[in-house]
Amino acid sequence: MDNILNSFGLKPNNFQTASFGSGLINHTWKVSGTNHQYILQQINKNVFKAPQDIANNLVELENYLKQTAPEYLFAAPLPSIHGKYLVEDGGNYYRLSPFIKNSHTVDFIEQSKQAYEAAKQFGKFTRLLKGFDLKKLKYTLPDFHNLTLRVEQFKTALANADKERLKNAAAEILQVEANIDIARIYKQLVNGKKIPMRVIHHDTKINNILFDDNNCGLCVIDLDTVMPGYFISDVGDMMRTYLSPANEEERDLSKVQINDDYFIAVYKGYMEEMGGTLTTAEKDLFIYSGKFMIYMQAIRFLTDFLNGDIYYHTQYAGHNLVRAQNQLTLLERYLQSENKFNEYIKQMEKAAFSPI
Repeated sequence: MDNILNSFGLKPNNFQTASFGSGLINHTWKVSGTNHQYILQQINKNVFKAPQDIANNLVELENYLKQTAPEYLFAAPLPSIHGKYLVEDGGNYYRLSPFIKNSHTVDFIEQSKQAYEAAKQFGKFTRLLKGFDLKKLKYTLPDFHNLTLRVEQFKTALANADKERLKNAAAEILQVEANIDIARIYKQLVNGKKIPMRVIHHDTKINNILFDDNNCGLCVIDLDTVMPGYFISDVGDMMRTYLSPANEEERDLSKVQINDDYFIAVYKGYMEEMGGTLTTAEKDLFIYSGKFMIYMQAIRFLTDFLNGDIYYHTQYAGHNLVRAQNQLTLLERYLQSENKFNEYIKQMEKAAFSPI
């Protein structure tokens, strides 16, 4: 680490470095000194093919927010002694950010307030950047949430999969095909340009929010996936990862359930920030966003299983098939709750416009 710390103007003897967080993509360390603490990250080149694009995106966003919302806490990386926001060492790329004091992350939602605060922060992030010129943003993960492409990849996998895997996944293949309307709606939205593109985080897991000691949201973090996109990506990923107490690794599918209170919390938090910004067409797609993201992730797991497990790391035979079953079960539970969700939204809208 000495070369890297020196590049950022830190004397290695004055700091201790320890692994930090639970992120699965980038390597992360906490760098601690007597008076200062930092977060150091090595960007995963296997996932992000052009690390400099990430650095350029964050500089553009920081400059815009400094001018338009200087009070906003933006977890921007720090420049090196040479004025660069990425340091290369041994073919790897590193960045340094300040550690936000009196902050913490959580890996699992334990109360509705956390879902509300997270949704509010992700909504605030997009709202504050509504005037940002999207042409200045690079796509750090091209086609990341392109459902049309994911369906085509699934069809290719179907055509090339071996007979045993096709047999084992027969029920899941039928479920994907039975819900193909979700993909058709997405294709119509994109081709018809029915909703606007915005600055979207694209990875709204709960551990990408910093909380203060009172569990109030401070800001969004892990900004590598910030790109132009549709709001359904951010809201949908919250639905996919917040609503069930069981995550995508759970094998006991009876534990895959929907927490209605968490749906309400996500809706309230996001709409408090974005309610005045979303178009009518976007508001009508709020519930669809969950279907969109859950369905897409199910397809990605199933496609990888049919391809022989070449993308997602697996820990046992059939791991990706179990993940696909998990997400398809979540989709089924979500669809069963759709009428309730519509009623909740109607009630909340009615309450918002009722005279005091």
